[in-house]
Amino acid sequence: MDIIFLRGLRIETIIGIYDWEREIKQAVILDIEMATDIRKAALSDTISDTLDYKSVAKRLIAFVEASSFGLVETLSEEITAIIINEFDVPWVRLTLNKKGAIRGASDVGIIIERGVKPAND
Repeated sequence: MDIIFLRGLRIETIIGIYDWEREIKQAVILDIEMATDIRKAALSDTISDTLDYKSVAKRLIAFVEASSFGLVETLSEEITAIIINEFDVPWVRLTLNKKGAIRGASDVGIIIERGVKPAND
């Protein structure tokens, strides 16, 4: 199985449990790995035969910008559900980074995997 990835997708959103976090947008940065089979696309050289990462990015940007979750855990679950259900991806690994959430730490976030990662052929 092959992996299509997006790294460093920065999106502004309302995220957090504290009152001040509910009033301002903060950046979350997404790194996403998605299992897919690229062989058909490699043969046809046609975007419709592959997982279109631009479409994935546009959908996630629209969703995350409009969201208002308290926890990064909830946002992460929703993002992976969109990828799996709307883009027919059998497995996804998401790293969600909420930079600046903890004073003194450069990165804070969560890594989740959902679905079943297909074996390599």
